[in-house]
Amino acid sequence: MSKVIFVTGAGRGLGTDIARQALTGGHQVVASGRRPGEVEKSLGGPQDNLLVTKLDVTSLEDAQAAAQAAVDRFGRIDVLINNAGNFFAGYFEEITPAQMRQQIETNLFGPMNVTRAVLPVMRGQRAGHVITLSSSAGLIGQEFCAAYAASKFGVEGWMESLRYDVAPYNIRTTVVEPGFFRTELLVDASTTWPEPSIDDYAERTSATVAAWKSMSGRQPGDPAKLARALLTIADQEQPPLRFVAGADAIEGVEAKAKELLAQAQASRELGGNLGYGAA
Repeated sequence: MSKVIFVTGAGRGLGTDIARQALTGGHQVVASGRRPGEVEKSLGGPQDNLLVTKLDVTSLEDAQAAAQAAVDRFGRIDVLINNAGNFFAGYFEEITPAQMRQQIETNLFGPMNVTRAVLPVMRGQRAGHVITLSSSAGLIGQEFCAAYAASKFGVEGWMESLRYDVAPYNIRTTVVEPGFFRTELLVDASTTWPEPSIDDYAERTSATVAAWKSMSGRQPGDPAKLARALLTIADQEQPPLRFVAGADAIEGVEAKAKELLAQAQASRELGGNLGYGAA
């Protein structure tokens, strides 16, 4: 069934794949990005089922204007795919407070802004589906990812809680944890690389930057296949609350689940006897 699908960060990478495949599948697509001319060009120019909108996800005003434009053009919004994001790489001490705030502003408050603008439409319809791209780094802390993981762990908590808020209005939520996909996240336009500033980290920083840059374009995951998977989920009546994408992510999440269970069990004797009046 044809749906109105709103995609953020549609100018390149995974966002372009999602929007392109949604159009091919007969859906009406709202493709948004900071540079609408580039978004439209990446999707092959004007099309009857395509609305291109300007959207900087850090701007609530942009988000509200884009949501209104979508309703004006197509009458509704069935699926929101929060895809836009960026990556501030580096060890925690070498990430400035301003960079940390920028990371969280884009990756956490960004999708919150767009969702805040779209939810009134979905509540009015008594139907909708919010899909937000997190990362395996939203479940598993990783070296050199302090800022990025902090933002994505925030996405996980927000989305896991949001589902309870909106379920009475027949609005579904899905949070997606991809592993390493060729999504352009590691290209310079999406990643802010650190400048070594602390001697203790300098050698590790230089080596890690070189290793990550060498990985760009060689990640095992195929973004076109991920886009198809997301559109399959968007078409399901009972979509999953979580979708772990990629064999590397599944392996990592399974290991993390076992680790958490072991830690809970190890905490039982000391941590499970802390109630009032307990011996």
